[in-house]
Amino acid sequence: MQIVRTPSSSRAIARTLARPVGLVPTMGALHRGHLALVERAKRENATVVASLFVNPLQFGPNEDFERYPRSFDADAAVLEAGGVDLLYAPSLERMYPPGFAARVGLDVVTAQYEGAWRPGHFGGVATVVTKLLHAIEPTSLYLGQKDVQQVAVLRALLRDLDFATNVVVVPTVREPDGLALSSRNAYLSAQERAAAPSVFRALETVAALVRSGETDRARVLAAGEALLEAPLRWDYVAVVDPKTFVPLDPLRRPGIVIGAARAGSTRLLDNVPVAGADGIDPVLTPENPRRRNLTEKPASSRSMR
Repeated sequence: MQIVRTPSSSRAIARTLARPVGLVPTMGALHRGHLALVERAKRENATVVASLFVNPLQFGPNEDFERYPRSFDADAAVLEAGGVDLLYAPSLERMYPPGFAARVGLDVVTAQYEGAWRPGHFGGVATVVTKLLHAIEPTSLYLGQKDVQQVAVLRALLRDLDFATNVVVVPTVREPDGLALSSRNAYLSAQERAAAPSVFRALETVAALVRSGETDRARVLAAGEALLEAPLRWDYVAVVDPKTFVPLDPLRRPGIVIGAARAGSTRLLDNVPVAGADGIDPVLTPENPRRRNLTEKPASSRSMR
């Protein structure tokens, strides 16, 4: 696995590698959820590139940028063992040099929920992903379902700015008790960790009611909210339109049940998609095992890896 540190070297090397190219963006502190993205990218691409960069633009002034776990050597070893071909790991100074002032923003999708709770967060995500796409020029961008509003933001970004990159969304990886994997789960106390699976159970209950045809928003959300266990408390629970993230009232399909609960200073995000009458999941991307056979032949310089 090659490691590159600058956008120009990343772009130059990436252009020599066999296509299609799958990009897995990470901030490190890797867990099985990240590896699921790598595994999916390997099945669908000739080359897999990962990025590792803790992006300060997506952290608010009272959030955990300074204490966010950083373990570059261990993370790089995990990515290499997983079959990643190229790792792009720029420094903060390379990603945002002195005088850097550009920001990428979206007027839709970001107004509510995480966008309201974390002002500026999605602008930071959109900005860093735009820079990653320019540095790597991937065929597909691999994202996890857990951060589903971020998925909607990035789908809109790539569509509206005409990036020649597909978004592939991979199912959330969970602990046996249902808790969605997250780097921030390490911050939970024993009591908070015991209660944390109730977030997913609550959202599944709401989703089941929507699937059954319930349309009364207040009644359905109340049924889910009541299932959250102490000491957790809700920031929000909602059923939203998959593309716009506007809340659905009355409830209908397709939709996404979203929720964020607070455990001390740690926030737990999760979601459950609700398919439409056609049975199509509004979030996840079906696997495409034939993609490798439908694209370019490997470049002769692939041996550079």
